[in-house]
Amino acid sequence: MEKTDKKTDILRAAEMLFSEFGFEGTSTRQIAKESGANMAMINYYFGSKEGVFLEIMEGRISGHKTTLNAISELQVSPVDKLMRVIDQYTQKIFSNVCFHRMMQRELSLGQRPEIYAKIKDAIRENRKVIEKIFEDGVKEGFFKEVDGRMLVATIFGAISSVSSQPDKVIDDPNFDIDNDEQREELRQRLSAFLQHLVQSYIIIPKNDN
Repeated sequence: MEKTDKKTDILRAAEMLFSEFGFEGTSTRQIAKESGANMAMINYYFGSKEGVFLEIMEGRISGHKTTLNAISELQVSPVDKLMRVIDQYTQKIFSNVCFHRMMQRELSLGQRPEIYAKIKDAIRENRKVIEKIFEDGVKEGFFKEVDGRMLVATIFGAISSVSSQPDKVIDDPNFDIDNDEQREELRQRLSAFLQHLVQSYIIIPKNDN
């Protein structure tokens, strides 16, 4: 039990440090100090700093995929499913904006092939779930036949852009993305806007059926 707890401590400390200093700016020595572990223990569990980061990524990927699959299996309309996906995804990103930024840096740099491939695979698999919801909506007569992949890219892109650079939509110089209340207010605003935008664009009005 103690070993399992220490492994969890390492992962928590590493995620906090990665979020604050980035991958390159975080050392295994810092992770060891912050978690109360030693270097040998980190090497035993993860092999390297890359191994620590990869396990954090796999945990996040697994959790998000489980949530998306649960939404896709709900006995509700494709419209409701898509709206829940948008709200869930904003929650996922806004729960740790710094970590999301670091992920985006990893994608843009592509310096660590294993990590890069893992992130890309996760995005691809999650996209498939959302595209399936959209395809079902078209077949059942809820959605117009628009470019589903462009739609998904628009949703993801808007969430990533606003969370990373909130000044694009907020003029208040005192806005602080690290403030829980202000961050949640922005998240709800973004989620509501995207839901309204998507509905306006793809939903077939009832009188057109």
